[in-house]
Amino acid sequence: MDEHISEAIGRPDLVRTGSGVVCLRFETMKVVSALAAVRRLLDAGTVRPGDTLLDSSSGIYAYALALACHRYGLRCRIVGSTTIDRALRTQLAVLGADLEQMEPSTDLRLDQSRRVARIEEILREHPDYHWMRQYHDDVHYLGYRAVADRIAAEVPGPLLLVGGVGSGASTGALAGYLRQRSRDVRLVGVQPFGSVTFGSEHVADPDIIIAGIGSSIPFGNVAHERYDLLHWVGFEAALAGSVALLREHAVFAGLSSGAAYLAARWEREQDPARTAVFVAADTGHRYVDGVFARHADAAAPEDLAPKRIGDLTALARPWSRMAWNRAPAPPGAVEPLLAG
Repeated sequence: MDEHISEAIGRPDLVRTGSGVVCLRFETMKVVSALAAVRRLLDAGTVRPGDTLLDSSSGIYAYALALACHRYGLRCRIVGSTTIDRALRTQLAVLGADLEQMEPSTDLRLDQSRRVARIEEILREHPDYHWMRQYHDDVHYLGYRAVADRIAAEVPGPLLLVGGVGSGASTGALAGYLRQRSRDVRLVGVQPFGSVTFGSEHVADPDIIIAGIGSSIPFGNVAHERYDLLHWVGFEAALAGSVALLREHAVFAGLSSGAAYLAARWEREQDPARTAVFVAADTGHRYVDGVFARHADAAAPEDLAPKRIGDLTALARPWSRMAWNRAPAPPGAVEPLLAG
Protein backbone atom coordinates (compact mmCIF):
# COMPACT_ATOMS: atom_id res chain seq x y z
CA MET A 1 0.00 0.00 0.00
CA ASP A 2 1.27 3.49 -0.84
CA GLU A 3 1.97 5.86 2.05
CA HIS A 4 1.13 8.97 0.02
CA ILE A 5 -0.80 9.71 -3.16
CA SER A 6 2.37 11.03 -4.83
CA GLU A 7 3.72 7.49 -4.97
CA ALA A 8 0.67 6.30 -6.92
CA ILE A 9 0.63 9.33 -9.20
CA GLY A 10 4.30 8.91 -10.03
CA ARG A 11 4.02 5.24 -10.97
CA PRO A 12 3.75 4.91 -14.78
CA ASP A 13 1.83 2.41 -16.89
CA LEU A 14 3.24 0.48 -19.83
CA VAL A 15 0.58 0.23 -22.55
CA ARG A 16 0.95 -1.43 -25.95
CA THR A 17 -0.02 1.09 -28.64
CA GLY A 18 0.48 -0.81 -31.86
CA SER A 19 2.91 -3.35 -33.21
CA GLY A 20 6.30 -2.76 -31.62
CA VAL A 21 5.23 0.52 -29.97
CA VAL A 22 4.74 0.90 -26.20
CA CYS A 23 3.49 3.93 -24.30
CA LEU A 24 5.15 4.78 -20.98
CA ARG A 25 2.17 6.67 -19.57
CA PHE A 26 2.43 8.95 -16.56
CA GLU A 27 -0.32 10.86 -14.84
CA THR A 28 2.30 13.46 -13.94
CA MET A 29 5.82 12.42 -14.89
CA LYS A 30 7.95 14.79 -12.82
CA VAL A 31 6.54 13.46 -9.56
CA VAL A 32 9.12 10.64 -9.71
CA SER A 33 12.03 13.07 -10.06
CA ALA A 34 10.72 15.52 -7.45
CA LEU A 35 10.14 12.80 -4.84
CA ALA A 36 13.57 11.28 -5.30
CA ALA A 37 15.30 14.66 -5.33
CA VAL A 38 13.60 15.84 -2.13
CA ARG A 39 14.27 12.51 -0.40
CA ARG A 40 17.99 12.78 -1.30
CA LEU A 41 18.13 16.36 0.05
CA LEU A 42 16.48 15.29 3.31
CA ASP A 43 18.74 12.27 3.72
CA ALA A 44 21.81 14.44 3.13
CA GLY A 45 20.63 17.04 5.65
CA THR A 46 20.62 19.73 2.97
CA VAL A 47 17.01 20.54 3.88
CA ARG A 48 14.88 19.72 6.91
CA PRO A 49 11.12 19.43 7.45
CA GLY A 50 9.63 22.91 7.56
CA ASP A 51 12.16 24.40 5.13
CA THR A 52 11.01 26.12 1.93
CA LEU A 53 11.79 24.66 -1.49
CA LEU A 54 11.73 27.07 -4.42
CA ASP A 55 11.67 26.63 -8.18
CA SER A 56 10.33 27.87 -11.51
CA SER A 57 7.86 25.80 -13.51
CA SER A 58 5.61 25.81 -16.55
CA GLY A 59 3.17 23.52 -14.73
CA ILE A 60 4.02 19.84 -14.32
CA TYR A 61 7.01 20.35 -12.03
CA ALA A 62 5.06 22.82 -9.88
CA TYR A 63 2.50 20.12 -9.10
CA ALA A 64 5.22 17.50 -8.59
CA LEU A 65 7.18 19.65 -6.15
CA ALA A 66 4.01 20.61 -4.26
CA LEU A 67 3.20 16.92 -3.84
CA ALA A 68 6.74 16.10 -2.68
CA CYS A 69 6.64 18.94 -0.16
CA HIS A 70 3.25 17.75 1.08
CA ARG A 71 4.66 14.22 1.41
CA TYR A 72 7.71 15.27 3.42
CA GLY A 73 6.45 18.24 5.44
CA LEU A 74 8.20 21.04 3.54
CA ARG A 75 7.01 24.40 2.28
CA CYS A 76 6.76 25.00 -1.46
CA ARG A 77 7.13 28.22 -3.42
CA ILE A 78 6.74 28.32 -7.20
CA VAL A 79 7.42 31.05 -9.74
CA GLY A 80 5.04 29.91 -12.43
CA SER A 81 4.69 30.33 -16.16
CA THR A 82 1.78 32.10 -17.79
CA THR A 83 0.71 28.61 -18.98
CA ILE A 84 -0.43 27.45 -15.52
CA ASP A 85 -4.21 27.15 -15.69
CA ARG A 86 -6.97 27.67 -13.12
CA ALA A 87 -7.28 23.98 -12.25
CA LEU A 88 -3.60 23.71 -11.35
CA ARG A 89 -3.58 27.05 -9.51
CA THR A 90 -6.44 25.81 -7.34
CA GLN A 91 -4.73 22.48 -6.56
CA LEU A 92 -1.50 24.25 -5.64
CA ALA A 93 -3.36 26.59 -3.32
CA VAL A 94 -5.13 23.75 -1.51
CA LEU A 95 -1.84 21.81 -1.21
CA GLY A 96 -0.36 24.86 0.52
CA ALA A 97 2.06 25.86 -2.23
CA ASP A 98 2.77 29.57 -2.74
CA LEU A 99 2.42 30.31 -6.47
CA GLU A 100 3.63 33.56 -8.01
CA GLN A 101 2.54 33.54 -11.65
CA MET A 102 4.15 35.67 -14.33
CA GLU A 103 2.09 38.17 -16.29
CA PRO A 104 0.72 36.88 -19.63
CA SER A 105 3.26 36.78 -22.44
CA THR A 106 3.32 35.33 -25.95
CA ASP A 107 7.13 35.22 -25.83
CA LEU A 108 8.44 32.00 -24.23
CA ARG A 109 11.95 33.44 -23.90
CA LEU A 110 10.64 36.47 -22.01
CA ASP A 111 8.47 34.27 -19.78
CA GLN A 112 11.36 31.97 -18.84
CA SER A 113 13.85 34.82 -18.40
CA ARG A 114 11.47 36.69 -16.10
CA ARG A 115 10.95 33.58 -14.01
CA VAL A 116 14.69 33.06 -13.57
CA ALA A 117 15.19 36.72 -12.65
CA ARG A 118 12.40 36.48 -10.08
CA ILE A 119 13.95 33.35 -8.55
CA GLU A 120 17.20 35.27 -8.08
CA GLU A 121 15.34 38.14 -6.39
CA ILE A 122 13.56 35.78 -4.02
CA LEU A 123 16.81 34.06 -3.07
CA ARG A 124 18.36 37.41 -2.21
CA GLU A 125 15.34 38.15 0.01
CA HIS A 126 15.27 34.63 1.50
CA PRO A 127 18.74 33.04 1.40
CA ASP A 128 17.45 30.21 3.59
CA TYR A 129 15.21 28.91 0.77
CA HIS A 130 16.51 25.93 -1.18
CA TRP A 131 16.38 26.38 -4.95
CA MET A 132 15.60 23.00 -6.52
CA ARG A 133 17.21 23.89 -9.88
CA GLN A 134 15.21 21.39 -11.90
CA TYR A 135 16.89 22.69 -15.06
CA HIS A 136 20.43 22.48 -13.69
CA ASP A 137 20.81 19.84 -10.98
CA ASP A 138 21.35 16.18 -11.84
CA VAL A 139 19.70 15.14 -8.56
CA HIS A 140 16.50 15.06 -10.65
CA TYR A 141 17.80 12.04 -12.58
CA LEU A 142 17.54 9.76 -9.54
CA GLY A 143 13.82 9.00 -9.62
CA TYR A 144 13.97 7.47 -13.09
CA ARG A 145 16.11 4.50 -12.05
CA ALA A 146 13.06 2.55 -10.86
CA VAL A 147 11.20 3.42 -14.08
CA ALA A 148 14.13 2.16 -16.16
CA ASP A 149 14.17 -1.05 -14.12
CA ARG A 150 10.50 -1.61 -14.97
CA ILE A 151 11.08 -1.02 -18.69
CA ALA A 152 14.00 -3.44 -18.61
CA ALA A 153 11.87 -6.10 -16.91
CA GLU A 154 8.80 -5.80 -19.15
CA VAL A 155 10.05 -4.77 -22.60
CA PRO A 156 12.51 -7.24 -24.14
CA GLY A 157 15.05 -6.72 -26.90
CA PRO A 158 16.72 -3.63 -28.31
CA LEU A 159 14.85 -0.39 -27.71
CA LEU A 160 14.03 2.93 -29.28
CA LEU A 161 13.36 5.27 -26.34
CA VAL A 162 11.42 8.32 -27.55
CA GLY A 163 10.35 11.39 -25.61
CA GLY A 164 10.64 15.08 -24.89
CA VAL A 165 14.05 16.34 -23.87
CA GLY A 166 12.94 19.07 -21.47
CA SER A 167 15.42 19.51 -18.65
CA GLY A 168 17.08 16.22 -19.58
CA ALA A 169 15.99 14.45 -16.41
CA SER A 170 13.56 12.04 -18.05
CA THR A 171 14.61 10.56 -21.38
CA GLY A 172 18.28 11.24 -20.71
CA ALA A 173 18.08 9.61 -17.29
CA LEU A 174 16.09 6.60 -18.53
CA ALA A 175 18.54 5.92 -21.35
CA GLY A 176 21.48 6.23 -18.97
CA TYR A 177 20.08 3.74 -16.48
CA LEU A 178 19.03 1.30 -19.20
CA ARG A 179 22.47 1.44 -20.78
CA GLN A 180 24.02 0.74 -17.38
CA ARG A 181 22.09 -2.53 -17.52
CA SER A 182 23.72 -3.23 -20.90
CA ARG A 183 20.49 -2.68 -22.78
CA ASP A 184 20.78 -1.71 -26.44
CA VAL A 185 19.01 1.66 -26.47
CA ARG A 186 18.78 4.27 -29.20
CA LEU A 187 17.61 7.52 -27.62
CA VAL A 188 15.31 9.71 -29.70
CA GLY A 189 14.76 13.21 -28.34
CA VAL A 190 11.71 15.31 -29.19
CA GLN A 191 11.97 19.10 -29.30
CA PRO A 192 9.71 22.00 -30.25
CA PHE A 193 10.89 24.55 -32.77
CA GLY A 194 12.30 27.64 -31.08
CA SER A 195 14.23 25.71 -28.42
CA VAL A 196 17.92 26.48 -27.86
CA THR A 197 18.63 23.05 -26.36
CA PHE A 198 19.34 21.40 -29.70
CA GLY A 199 19.75 24.51 -31.84
CA SER A 200 16.29 25.26 -33.24
CA GLU A 201 15.95 28.77 -31.81
CA HIS A 202 16.08 30.28 -35.29
CA VAL A 203 12.84 28.56 -36.38
CA ALA A 204 9.70 30.09 -34.90
CA ASP A 205 6.44 28.23 -34.35
CA PRO A 206 3.81 30.79 -33.34
CA ASP A 207 1.22 28.13 -32.49
CA ILE A 208 3.42 26.07 -30.20
CA ILE A 209 2.09 25.47 -26.70
CA ILE A 210 4.48 22.70 -25.73
CA ALA A 211 6.03 24.06 -22.54
CA GLY A 212 8.38 21.66 -20.81
CA ILE A 213 10.05 19.71 -23.65
CA GLY A 214 12.17 22.59 -24.93
CA SER A 215 13.60 25.84 -23.69
CA SER A 216 14.37 29.34 -24.86
CA ILE A 217 17.19 29.59 -22.28
CA PRO A 218 20.19 27.30 -21.70
CA PHE A 219 19.73 24.38 -19.30
CA GLY A 220 22.48 22.75 -17.25
CA ASN A 221 21.49 19.09 -16.98
CA VAL A 222 20.78 17.95 -20.53
CA ALA A 223 23.23 15.20 -21.50
CA HIS A 224 23.32 15.88 -25.25
CA GLU A 225 25.81 13.08 -25.81
CA ARG A 226 23.18 10.48 -24.84
CA TYR A 227 20.90 11.27 -27.81
CA ASP A 228 21.15 9.38 -31.08
CA LEU A 229 18.33 11.08 -33.02
CA LEU A 230 16.34 14.30 -32.74
CA HIS A 231 12.84 15.13 -33.93
CA TRP A 232 11.63 18.73 -33.97
CA VAL A 233 7.82 18.63 -34.02
CA GLY A 234 5.60 21.63 -34.69
CA PHE A 235 2.14 22.24 -33.32
CA GLU A 236 0.15 20.80 -36.26
CA ALA A 237 2.14 17.56 -36.28
CA ALA A 238 1.98 17.18 -32.49
CA LEU A 239 -1.78 17.76 -32.60
CA ALA A 240 -2.09 14.95 -35.14
CA GLY A 241 -0.15 12.62 -32.85
CA SER A 242 -2.18 13.51 -29.74
CA VAL A 243 -5.52 13.01 -31.49
CA ALA A 244 -4.37 9.73 -33.06
CA LEU A 245 -3.16 8.43 -29.70
CA LEU A 246 -6.60 9.06 -28.19
CA ARG A 247 -8.59 7.93 -31.23
CA GLU A 248 -6.63 4.75 -31.91
CA HIS A 249 -5.61 3.65 -28.40
CA ALA A 250 -7.85 5.66 -26.01
CA VAL A 251 -4.77 7.20 -24.36
CA PHE A 252 -5.65 10.76 -23.33
CA ALA A 253 -2.28 12.47 -23.05
CA GLY A 254 -0.69 15.87 -23.56
CA LEU A 255 0.72 17.54 -26.64
CA SER A 256 4.31 16.47 -26.02
CA SER A 257 3.03 12.89 -25.78
CA GLY A 258 1.44 13.25 -29.20
CA ALA A 259 4.73 14.50 -30.61
CA ALA A 260 6.56 11.55 -29.06
CA TYR A 261 3.97 9.08 -30.37
CA LEU A 262 4.33 10.48 -33.88
CA ALA A 263 8.14 10.18 -33.74
CA ALA A 264 7.99 6.69 -32.18
CA ARG A 265 5.67 5.34 -34.90
CA TRP A 266 7.91 6.70 -37.61
CA GLU A 267 11.20 5.48 -36.09
CA ARG A 268 9.76 2.01 -35.46
CA GLU A 269 8.88 1.73 -39.16
CA GLN A 270 12.48 2.57 -40.05
CA ASP A 271 13.93 0.15 -37.47
CA PRO A 272 11.41 -2.72 -37.00
CA ALA A 273 13.90 -4.89 -35.08
CA ARG A 274 13.50 -2.55 -32.08
CA THR A 275 10.59 -1.86 -29.76
CA ALA A 276 9.76 1.83 -29.54
CA VAL A 277 8.92 3.01 -26.01
CA PHE A 278 7.63 6.58 -25.98
CA VAL A 279 7.05 8.81 -22.97
CA ALA A 280 3.60 10.27 -22.31
CA ALA A 281 4.45 12.79 -19.61
CA ASP A 282 0.98 13.93 -18.53
CA THR A 283 -2.72 13.62 -19.21
CA GLY A 284 -4.55 15.65 -21.83
CA HIS A 285 -6.81 17.67 -19.54
CA ARG A 286 -5.04 21.00 -19.91
CA TYR A 287 -5.03 20.58 -23.70
CA VAL A 288 -8.77 20.08 -24.18
CA ASP A 289 -9.50 23.51 -25.66
CA GLY A 290 -6.21 24.14 -27.46
CA VAL A 291 -5.73 20.67 -28.95
CA PHE A 292 -8.50 18.10 -28.63
CA ALA A 293 -11.32 20.49 -29.49
CA ARG A 294 -9.61 20.73 -32.90
CA HIS A 295 -9.64 16.97 -33.49
CA ALA A 296 -11.58 17.33 -36.76
CA ASP A 297 -8.66 19.33 -38.19
CA ALA A 298 -6.00 16.77 -37.25
CA ALA A 299 -4.07 15.11 -40.05
CA ALA A 300 -3.67 11.34 -40.10
CA PRO A 301 -0.20 10.37 -38.81
CA GLU A 302 0.37 8.09 -41.80
CA ASP A 303 0.05 11.14 -44.06
CA LEU A 304 2.90 12.91 -42.26
CA ALA A 305 6.63 12.35 -42.44
CA PRO A 306 9.62 14.30 -41.13
CA LYS A 307 12.01 16.22 -43.31
CA ARG A 308 15.34 14.44 -43.00
CA ILE A 309 18.09 17.00 -42.50
CA GLY A 310 21.85 16.86 -42.20
CA ASP A 311 22.47 20.05 -40.25
CA LEU A 312 20.54 22.55 -38.16
CA THR A 313 20.42 25.20 -40.89
CA ALA A 314 17.94 23.00 -42.79
CA LEU A 315 15.39 22.79 -39.95
CA ALA A 316 11.85 23.44 -41.13
CA ARG A 317 8.33 23.10 -39.84
CA PRO A 318 6.16 21.16 -39.37
CA TRP A 319 8.50 18.25 -38.60
CA SER A 320 12.23 17.66 -39.03
CA ARG A 321 14.46 14.76 -38.10
CA MET A 322 18.26 14.55 -37.80
CA ALA A 323 20.83 12.01 -36.65
CA TRP A 324 22.49 13.55 -33.58
CA ASN A 325 24.93 10.66 -33.09
CA ARG A 326 25.59 11.47 -29.42
CA ALA A 327 27.29 14.73 -30.32
CA PRO A 328 27.96 17.45 -27.72
CA ALA A 329 25.68 20.43 -27.22
CA PRO A 330 25.45 23.13 -29.89
CA PRO A 331 26.95 26.53 -29.01
CA GLY A 332 24.96 28.47 -26.41
CA ALA A 333 22.77 25.53 -25.39
CA VAL A 334 24.22 24.67 -21.99
CA GLU A 335 24.82 26.33 -18.64
CA PRO A 336 27.26 24.64 -16.24
CA LEU A 337 25.80 21.65 -14.38
CA LEU A 338 25.18 22.31 -10.72
CA ALA A 339 25.53 18.91 -9.10
CA GLY A 340 23.61 18.25 -5.91
